[in-house]
Amino acid sequence: MPDTQGNSFPALVLMRSLLPQLRRSERAIAQQFLADPAATAKLPIVELARRCGTSTASVVRFCHSLGYQRYKALCMDVLNEAMLESFETANLPEASGDIDRGDTLSDIVAKISTAETLSIADTAKTLNLESLQQAAQAISASERVDIFGVGASAFVAWDFQQKLTRIGRTALSWQDAHSAWTSAATLRPGTVAVAVSHSGATSDTIGYLSLAHASGATTVVLTNHLGSPITEYADVTLTTAARETGFRSGALGSRIAQLMVMDCLFIAVAEIHYDESMAAIRRTYAAIQHLASRA
Repeated sequence: MPDTQGNSFPALVLMRSLLPQLRRSERAIAQQFLADPAATAKLPIVELARRCGTSTASVVRFCHSLGYQRYKALCMDVLNEAMLESFETANLPEASGDIDRGDTLSDIVAKISTAETLSIADTAKTLNLESLQQAAQAISASERVDIFGVGASAFVAWDFQQKLTRIGRTALSWQDAHSAWTSAATLRPGTVAVAVSHSGATSDTIGYLSLAHASGATTVVLTNHLGSPITEYADVTLTTAARETGFRSGALGSRIAQLMVMDCLFIAVAEIHYDESMAAIRRTYAAIQHLASRA
């Protein structure tokens, strides 16, 4: 881990998280590490700078961005993480790299299953439990929960709304940005607004959360990128650590990681009022079974 600030994120996960905010030269260094962590971590700093078309000063600045004072300390952590990952993926299908034009269906299945498995594992390692508890307590005490996301994140928002409804929480999921903004403007203290955005830079979602924040609602965001624009309006930030491929980026590993975090949040909310939640689940299940038997 970083030898200066004790960041809880593994180095490679932190690189993915900060990638959009890095300078172009630093982004090239991060991409080199992410493409081949073990091999890159063995390179002398001068050689790494040469391969990335940048300077050793940029490499040092990149290390500092991650919380490291020394290049060797970063490389040691990356090597350790790469070794640990090789053990964790030993029983997974052999697959590496992005989805390519010539991949067989078997290759595609192997690559996606590996990426999604690692996305869940990395997210579980780095999910801040204190933030998760704060979000659960806020939702549990709220009179209403509004949830919004765009694109693939909209499906995650809708799934979370359905789960909260099953345990008797008043939850609304908005599919249209203008409707979401209108609703956010009517929120007040004692309500909660949840935003789902993999990039943390989706303008519609940022607008929604900023309105909710201004209205006095407790705001919760789920994003993959620390320090992304949307976190400025979040009282509680939850993060995923998804691994996206270049093909259909933002909807494969991110969605499965988002669903995992939302499942954890839902269970945490349900447990706060366990007996009431279980009773609500039994009632809703019985209602569906009764209507289904009459169909």
